[in-house]
Order: sequence, then structure tokens, then C-alpha cells
Amino acid sequence: MSINGPVLLYGAGREALSSRKFLHRIASDVTVHVCVDEGEADIPDSLQVPVASLPDAFKNGTYKTIIRSPGVSIYKPELIAAKAAKIEITTNVNLWAKFHRGNAKIIAFTGTKGKSTTAKLLFTILQSAKLDVGLAGNIGIPVLELEDHEYVVLELSSFQCADLKLAPDFIGVTSLFPEHLDWHKTEEKYFCDKLNLLHQNPPSKCAFSEQVLAHNSLSEKEKELDKTLPRLSEGFYQEIKNEVKVSRLVGQHNLHNTVLAARIAIGMEVEQKAILEGIKNFTPLPHRLEEITIGKKTFVNDSIATNPEATKAAILAYGQKKPALIIGGLDRDQNYDGLVEFLENAPLSHIWFLPDTGHRIARMLERKNPNYSCANVNSLSEIFEHLHQNPDQFDILILSPGAPSQNQFKNFEQRGQTFLNLAQKNFG
Repeated sequence: MSINGPVLLYGAGREALSSRKFLHRIASDVTVHVCVDEGEADIPDSLQVPVASLPDAFKNGTYKTIIRSPGVSIYKPELIAAKAAKIEITTNVNLWAKFHRGNAKIIAFTGTKGKSTTAKLLFTILQSAKLDVGLAGNIGIPVLELEDHEYVVLELSSFQCADLKLAPDFIGVTSLFPEHLDWHKTEEKYFCDKLNLLHQNPPSKCAFSEQVLAHNSLSEKEKELDKTLPRLSEGFYQEIKNEVKVSRLVGQHNLHNTVLAARIAIGMEVEQKAILEGIKNFTPLPHRLEEITIGKKTFVNDSIATNPEATKAAILAYGQKKPALIIGGLDRDQNYDGLVEFLENAPLSHIWFLPDTGHRIARMLERKNPNYSCANVNSLSEIFEHLHQNPDQFDILILSPGAPSQNQFKNFEQRGQTFLNLAQKNFG
């Protein structure tokens, strides 16, 4: 096996850096160019080329291989043109599958929300079972940087699933809601691209959440795949439920995620004791219902919540305590009708609305007359100025924006860290 060059890296993020290191190892003499839609590309030992040069380059056969970063849509005109020119288009994950997977057993998770937590949970369970396991993918470590393991848990985004060439041994799908429509163009394409994970060869053993099983984007044949893994016994389900209650897996949605992980673990012949131990040992990932307590105040960083359903889940997780909520972010024309209807009677004490979607939601909610106070603000720092002056107005504050971050922040991680820093600065 070899890489046909010259190679074009389309995108210059962490996966592109990982791909460049891979090319150094496996094809050190290959010519590498890099292209980004905006800005400078900081990729060592590569020549940056402008997007405008690509159509002619594709026609002239300049490149034999394109390595696509996840953020680069397969529906971009440039990639459609490359495909028409018979240029091989691959990805970090597909390269790993072709060159490095070896005999590793793969457990792949996808879903609109819950996939990161569920992947990390199964990873923790398999560690509790003393198995040689690695964790990679969209969860933070590009898979090409992963050391060899007997088992590999992968979290895969819709961007990674869209043109995936990988046959996992086990698949878990946590949830399906519309998202990333700027990348996928339509809801139908989003669901089709995400569920491409199910169509690898040979087929995998699968577990789907109840919400996924009820989703109309799944064919009856696809739904039958859920029967390839056993359901939990009533007794073991109750043991799991009891363990989740005292764990750091907050909210009903995380009970569903835990059941999904447990079904796959049972299919892998992991003992029930190790599954319960893994739930007990689980530590949440940053920016996913991440709690910090300062004095008598609790701050919940759920900055990863970039869609309305994730925000609903966060509210329900803390509903008995009537938290205050921060909502709003980059407007990508998401539909917030369902969220506004939910918010009308949501168990909240206050909502702070950030630009841009927050202000849109606030206008929609004005007609509903909710029984809690609401305020439009321009920044997180403005919220904390108000709270610092009047700290008695909340006990729990949740940042669960229901929208992407890029209107005010580089990414959701920066948004979440800013929230935590402001909490520490004003209440620490």
C-alpha cells in the first residue's frame, strides 16, 4: 500500500497536521500542498496554494490524492470537481483504517448529541475490564496519532461519517436531530451522511437509542441492525440506573447513553461488574455538563451544546433545582420553534440571551409570557457583571447555548473556558 502524490491537504487544523506527520512516515518523498478557504495554513513542509488555483490544478492532474479535513464539506464545489476528475479523496480516519488498523476491534459512536460522552464511557468500562483500549477520533485525538491497541473506541462526527471507509465491529448511535446544515446542505443529507456509518462492509453489530429507532430517517432494514446486540435484563438495567444516579452522568439522556454503552459492552462479553465499575469511575469530558462549585454556587459548562435538543437535555438534567440559563450563539438558521415551546414552561429561574440566536429566541419567547425573568445581553462578561452585583438571583447557572460559538469565540472550548474563568474571577 502507498500514497499516490502529489497530495493536497484541504484544511489546516489538527487533523491536517496529523496527516502531514503520517505522510512523513509513509511517503517521505511525496510533494504536499495545503489549501484553506481563509487565512494562513501553518503546516510544516508544505506549500500553500489558493482555492482559486484548484479548478485548473484538478483539470491538469496536478494532484493524485486529496486528504480532506472534517470541516471541509464534501459538497464544496472544489471537492465535487476533484471527484469528477477522478482524484482520490480520503480522510485522516480512512487513512488510519487502510494503513494502521491492523487487527484492532473497532467500536464507533456517532449521534447528534451524546456521542462523546458515550464513547468516553465505553472506553472507561473497557479499561475497568482490563482490556487494551484506545480512544480517538472527533473526541480530541486524531486517530493517526493513536498508538496500537487491541480495541479502539472512535467518536465520529457526521463530517467524518459522510465518506467513511471503515468497517467497525460495533456501532452505537446516540441521537438524531438536524445540525450542521451549512456543511450538509439539507436535513436529509445530514441524516444520510451520518448514517453512512451503518453501511460499511462487512456489517457491524449495532445498538441504537430509542430516539434513533423511532427516527424516520432509518429504514426498516437499518432498524433491524439494533437486534444484533442483546437488550439488558430488567435486573441489570435497574443496577445501571442505580449506579448512574450516584455517578457523574447527569440527566436522563445520560442514562440512555449508559444503556447504549452497556449493550455494546455486553456484546463484547464484558462482565457486568466491570460495566458498573466503569460507570462509577466515569469522569465527564470538558464542556459537557461540566460542573464546578464555588462556595454555594454551581456553574455548569455545557458549551458543547450547539443545538436546541442539547439545551433541552441540560435544562431537564437540572430542572428540579430551577437553574438560570445562558443561551445563544452563531445563527445558522436553526429552527428554534420546538425549543421556544419547551422554554415556555421550563423549570428555570432566569434566562440570559446572548447574540445572535439568543436575541432571536428572546423575541420568539416574548409572546409566550414565561414565568421567569429574561434579559438580553451582549457578552458573557456582561452577565457576570450583573450576577456579581446581585449574587442572590441564582444558585445554579448553566451555559448551554444551543448554537455554535463562532460569532464571539474561536470555538466551543474557548467559550466554555471563558465561562469558567468568569465564574472563578467573580465568585472564587
